[in-house]
Amino acid sequence: MHEPVMLAEAVAALAPRPGHLLVDCTFGRGGHTRELLRHVGPEGRVLAIDRDPDAVAVARALALDEPRLLVAYGSFGDLLALARGAGLDDGVDGVLLDLGVSSAQLDTAARGFSFRLDGPLDMRMDPEHGESAAEWLARAEVGDIARVLFELGEERHARRIARAIVAARAEAPIVGTRRLAEIVAGAVPGGGGGQRIHPATRTFQAVRIHVNGELEALERALAQSLELLRPGGRLVVISFHSLEDRIVKRFLRAQSRGPLVPRGLPITTDAFQPRMVPLGRAQRPGAEEVARNPRARSAVLRAGERQPSPPGSA
Repeated sequence: MHEPVMLAEAVAALAPRPGHLLVDCTFGRGGHTRELLRHVGPEGRVLAIDRDPDAVAVARALALDEPRLLVAYGSFGDLLALARGAGLDDGVDGVLLDLGVSSAQLDTAARGFSFRLDGPLDMRMDPEHGESAAEWLARAEVGDIARVLFELGEERHARRIARAIVAARAEAPIVGTRRLAEIVAGAVPGGGGGQRIHPATRTFQAVRIHVNGELEALERALAQSLELLRPGGRLVVISFHSLEDRIVKRFLRAQSRGPLVPRGLPITTDAFQPRMVPLGRAQRPGAEEVARNPRARSAVLRAGERQPSPPGSA
């Protein structure tokens, strides 16, 4: 069973009320969505988005008995188009992004997200579209692999691992999760054991983020949330990786400061009204939740509130 991370904190930050229109950009198995439906009353609606066909099937099954639930199949990087396609043309009151990989994905060997279970090296959130991890690793140059591992996995042995991957694929295609994990462990100094985390953890994370274009989708979704949210609407993001959290933090900071213009221009302060302001500081899960659900330990929640447009703006 997938346990939604920071459920109470996310709902409190969104502050849903009867009649609200909300978007859960990552339905997963519906933990957050189900709770949000409890708060929006008979006139409210919740749009559930997911790019994973398995998650969409679960959402559509739930929607058969829940007319307040709308379902969209696609990437949250296309948030605005998906929301408008669902009939939410006049904006929404809240947007939730719960980033990362769901327990259902991690615990299914056939999806290839985890090296704990041997399976095909896929890693796609949507296995019906795009290039799999195995396909990318089969063609990528050493420099490209090293760059992805270093930038997206913060792996300090990135080039050593990249060279090992290219050497290994010359002997036989790398098509399974366990083989990739073994290649990485063999390339990392001391990779045989005794480390706090498995030596392949950062590599798997980096390849997954790259294959799915996760950071690019996040940046697009954040920008589009500004267009979708009504004044007073809330944006809530739960991230599990420092790169994701950094993007969210910088976005909220930039929107609260207004545009950068040359000093001395005769512009009134009305032109600098922030488009979104952060709501409090970053939150982390409590010790009780981490003990109950260890996958929550790296979670960070940040929230912002959409501000009214400046007078006279379009």
